[in-house]
Amino acid sequence: MFQYVVERWDQIWFSSWQHFSLVVQCVVLATVIAVVLAALVYRIPGLRAAANEVSTVGLTLPSFAVIGLLLVPLGFGVVPSVVTVTFFAALPILRNAVVGLGEIPDTVVESARGIGMGRFRTLVQVELPMAWPIILTGVRVSAQMVMGVAAVAAYALGPGLGGFIFSGLSRLGGANALNSVVVGTVGVVLLALVLDLLLLGLGRLTISRGIRVQH
Repeated sequence: MFQYVVERWDQIWFSSWQHFSLVVQCVVLATVIAVVLAALVYRIPGLRAAANEVSTVGLTLPSFAVIGLLLVPLGFGVVPSVVTVTFFAALPILRNAVVGLGEIPDTVVESARGIGMGRFRTLVQVELPMAWPIILTGVRVSAQMVMGVAAVAAYALGPGLGGFIFSGLSRLGGANALNSVVVGTVGVVLLALVLDLLLLGLGRLTISRGIRVQH
């Protein structure tokens, strides 16, 4: 195993960076999409319920099947990988964003409006900061989940460590097949831990102490 890693270190490092970059970019994109959708629906009971239902049903879909379906219109490569990872990443964030915004007391919103803040300004400066701890929890859950989804995306020839896993599985019993699978799997786990630590640090930087105490 040690020799396998040493001989392929450059390839492992590059694939790890691709994997990490894919997940981070997709999670950022998913966060923007989910927060915008949540801001549009959280005050309307019917739409709020629909958003929660979409999140629940979407998470039951097998990522392998979603990638397979996207191969027909999008082909192989980065595009189906990005679409799949972003789709699954947005689901937990959407649910948490709806919950976080919905839990803000009406008195807080009314107070902000009472001092002359408009609807958009109230959302950006009052509601989103108060809901951010819950939203960030959804982001952390999402990031851990889609680390594995990004590995499955290698089926569509997407970037990342999934290539080591699929390559090893296709050659089980052959030379270095098990090493390839182990390197890919352990690499995904390590990247997930690193990203979670970074998101934990982001929470320390972006959540005020008063809100952290409340949560």
